[in-house]
Amino acid sequence: MAAFKKIGIIGRVKTPGVKETVLALVNYLQGLKQSLMIERETAELLPSPSLPIITREELGKNCDLVIVVGGDGSLINAAHAVVDYETPVLGINRGSLGFLTDILPKHLEKIKDILEGKYTIEKRFLLTSRIELHDKKIGEDDALNEVAMIPDAVPHMVEFEIYIDDKFVCSQDSDGLIVATPTGSTAYALSGGGPILHPQLDAIVLVPMFPHSLNNRPIVIEGDREIRIIISPHNQTSPRLSSDGRDYITTPPGSHIIIRKKAKKLHLIHPLDYNYYEALRSKLHWGKKLNYTE
Repeated sequence: MAAFKKIGIIGRVKTPGVKETVLALVNYLQGLKQSLMIERETAELLPSPSLPIITREELGKNCDLVIVVGGDGSLINAAHAVVDYETPVLGINRGSLGFLTDILPKHLEKIKDILEGKYTIEKRFLLTSRIELHDKKIGEDDALNEVAMIPDAVPHMVEFEIYIDDKFVCSQDSDGLIVATPTGSTAYALSGGGPILHPQLDAIVLVPMFPHSLNNRPIVIEGDREIRIIISPHNQTSPRLSSDGRDYITTPPGSHIIIRKKAKKLHLIHPLDYNYYEALRSKLHWGKKLNYTE
């Protein structure tokens, strides 16, 4: 396992408990004689920041490892900043669910094992979406969780067609569509009735949002397929496209949304005792193992 020579720290400043955890993390890593850098907004949490301060966008280029303090949303935001450099990311959970952030603040000692090479790396793929109108690009973004086509400010059903690798799949009249990665299958897509996909599956799930016809069901396809969504030119409104709940891009009638896998992947670090199924049980409150007695 590669050694981490420079560690970047970023936290969700407004999340309760993050300040205390960032302070504890900095003290712990300094005790281990680690070279640290801290993201600019996160540095405001420190009483007298003496660490080198960098912007969120500079983390991937300047660090060998990025530690995120917060919830899954915090880690997703950090992932967008570092994915093009494929800088490994480790999450300390100060959020609610924490499917991506493994380490609890009371178990910071697990970081020492990771720094000694006792960890696994899981590569999660992202989606890139491109919006075109009359063959001209009008927007583009990446998503670790999902690309969601949602209604405009005024709720209104949207008519659109779906093509996969230029093969017509179906037309729909619905509130929208969620296109999710395995990572995102436990997020927005799950609330929309989609299946849970194991994170190592090379697959994408398409989940209709409140379709007019009950025959429109979620479908899972191979991860390397290209998805094209054509917004009907007869629509009365323009739906919006959101990647991981970030900025909305308007998709006018007649526009095309092209979605495909991003070449660069997120390198997510887990402690050796990480268990995906245990995470599902604890976060989704699934039944515990039965203790049979004779």
